Amino acid sequence: MTAAALSFADADADSPAPVRRSRAEREAIVLDTAERLFSARSSRSVGMDELVRETGLGKMTVYRLFKSKDELVGAYLARKAATVLGHVDELLLLHEHDPRAALLAVVEYVDADVTRAGFRGCPFTNVSSEYDDPAHPARSAAADYKFELHARLERLAEQVAPGFGEDLAAQVHLIIDGMYLSGGLLGPDGPAAHGRALAEQLTDLAVAASAAVPAGPVAVPA
Repeated sequence: MTAAALSFADADADSPAPVRRSRAEREAIVLDTAERLFSARSSRSVGMDELVRETGLGKMTVYRLFKSKDELVGAYLARKAATVLGHVDELLLLHEHDPRAALLAVVEYVDADVTRAGFRGCPFTNVSSEYDDPAHPARSAAADYKFELHARLERLAEQVAPGFGEDLAAQVHLIIDGMYLSGGLLGPDGPAAHGRALAEQLTDLAVAASAAVPAGPVAVPA
């Protein structure tokens, strides 16, 4: 193999012999490294040279996968979104016959995230806030995630409280965002600790309001 060919081999940068990996494996290495570094600090503070070193892959290999830092940051958040939404969908499936329990389970999932060791706030908010351009891949990925999460909350909320689903979904989504923000700044024992109870109270109020609305047209006596 020529020197030029070796420079494009899918190998670790310092390995004595090429280590063949699939594209998916190489992408996973880069994104896992990005997640570790971005979560510990911030995406802005991590340069591509440092990230390449931490992956153990060659620089050309990394840049063939992600043409720019912006593209990599967007891909990191997109993968994070797929993971989180996948967990949410598992919860919805687990409680598919009890939409109220499913809605509150999503809030409980957030509470577990906020109280885990090393929590530093919502990654979608943290990373996207570092970039001003609304068209930046990080902002787009974060907005897509928020939209998908809200759509799930709205479908659930409408099942829980028909006719009041839009308002209930907005309230629960606001609680989730508040738990992430407060938990990141004030810790899990601050206002974030009340998120689940508040979500339950608002859900029960919406259910009561929905039940008070007549189910159909009222018959007019002849």
